[in-house]
Amino acid sequence: MASTITSLSTERFAACLDRPAHNILDVRPMAAYNGWRVNGTPRGGHVPGARSIPYQWTQFMDWVEVPEEKDIQSETPITIYGDAIEEVEEMADNFRRLGFDSVSIYTDFRSEWAADPDRPLRHLERYRQLVSPDWLKSLLHGADPEGYGGDDYVVCHAHFDHLADYEDGHIPGAIPLNTNLLESPETWNRRSPDELKSALRDLGIRHDTTVVLYGRFSYPTYDQEHPAQSAGHLGAMRCAAIMLYAGVEDVKILNGGLNTWELAGYETATAPSSPEPVDNFGVEVPTHPEYMIDLPAANDLLDADDGDLVSVRSWAEFIGERSGYHYIDKKGRIPGAVFGNCGSDAYHMENYRNFDYTTREFPEIARKWAEMEITPDKHIAFYCGTGWRGSEAFMNAYFMGWPNISVYDGGWYEWANHPDTPTATGTPK
Repeated sequence: MASTITSLSTERFAACLDRPAHNILDVRPMAAYNGWRVNGTPRGGHVPGARSIPYQWTQFMDWVEVPEEKDIQSETPITIYGDAIEEVEEMADNFRRLGFDSVSIYTDFRSEWAADPDRPLRHLERYRQLVSPDWLKSLLHGADPEGYGGDDYVVCHAHFDHLADYEDGHIPGAIPLNTNLLESPETWNRRSPDELKSALRDLGIRHDTTVVLYGRFSYPTYDQEHPAQSAGHLGAMRCAAIMLYAGVEDVKILNGGLNTWELAGYETATAPSSPEPVDNFGVEVPTHPEYMIDLPAANDLLDADDGDLVSVRSWAEFIGERSGYHYIDKKGRIPGAVFGNCGSDAYHMENYRNFDYTTREFPEIARKWAEMEITPDKHIAFYCGTGWRGSEAFMNAYFMGWPNISVYDGGWYEWANHPDTPTATGTPK
């Protein structure tokens, strides 16, 4: 280890938290950052203000772009902490090679900071709903992992009307979930309560069943016949939001989807698994009607002082340079909507994900939203073209425990095709 890298005591590390021009970097797995107790750590969560740059990312060439993307400047001092001393020291060396001049390390996080209940730790409010491959593997092997308190579970591989995506390889024991079972392919809106109840029963899902959803991440050339087959994880987020609306109490997302499962070295299967239908969903559908709003409520929200309609679309879509979809001709936005910036197009959502497809650290997403005055004290309804990107933003707010959130289900597709709704283009004032 280079002699210019300073090792800090617990008290000196604590003092760094109060320095405005100082970056604290957490190199543990994202699950540990979010709140899971990983590798025997006494408490889960991260030091307040810490940024997440997992050591595992160094296996990717792209990781060197992460500090700049997260606006971590080389002239600003950084302190790196984690569970494994070797990983902390190696990450410190990596940052020195990237041109960071002031690098310090803290190697007593597990033994001192996490072991002391008086030391502050922050965690994702609903971190148990965002699970890791290790968590899912233990569940599949008959264990009773933290955050699982049910009597049964169903693992769903989401796809958009393209069963081959499941047949090409899926997590053993997972059943295929065609997103068309839960939303109409004609309108892209959620299906009726009776249709949802029937579909969930056929999938073997009751209101008290633990459901783990995931999809495959890959972005091939656009295919008009299967335009969203490559966006399986978007489909998983969409299905998760609809299941919460219907009344499923314990909906979980595999963070990073099938890709993180494979990166963890776990095997996939090609033999199909079939659902075991149940007779009764157990509660009325929808149990949470507030999670989905339609056009009248969206219109009302535009005039509300305590709410915002948030457009989770790309800037080019927002200002009307393109519609974003081959089946939506009209370009533009809903006047008065707040820009929620998904990323580059209708399928990638890179502003909500890390480059390894895991969900971005939640303080980062909350900071970006706060810059647009998207805050948890308001009623926030997310929309996009047809509900998929809006559902992923909704799930992020749900993970964070925001109390008053919805998806405007019809989105731009419904709004643009309605004869009485105004639209706007160009850069808003």
